[in-house]
Amino acid sequence: MRMRRDDGARRAPGALEAEVLTVLLSADGPLAPAEVQERLGADLAYTTVVTILSRLHEKGVADREKQGRSYRYRAVDDEPGLAARRMTKVLDSEPDRDSVLARFVSKLSPSDEQLLRELLRHNEG
Repeated sequence: MRMRRDDGARRAPGALEAEVLTVLLSADGPLAPAEVQERLGADLAYTTVVTILSRLHEKGVADREKQGRSYRYRAVDDEPGLAARRMTKVLDSEPDRDSVLARFVSKLSPSDEQLLRELLRHNEG
């Protein structure tokens, strides 16, 4: 069953995962599914929250630790780190990694290209 927001509109694909991940990122420590459910403030079934948390764990963006008979979840990285993981995953899935990187760099704005050059120089030292 697909969840509906209060305004009757359907969530975009991945929107619920993004909302749950935002909750995990803003937490001071690992959260139980019930705590995530409460912080979302949405009318979501507990099982839906558990499913989303399990998917995030399977994707490698959330860690979980056993506590009693259930798990507590936390984000594995901050938002820039998660974006970097997604970028790496895309590169890893491409058969011609060199061409993808070359095309990516050719599409950068001048300021992003300069930033990338500075970051590469910094990492060489």
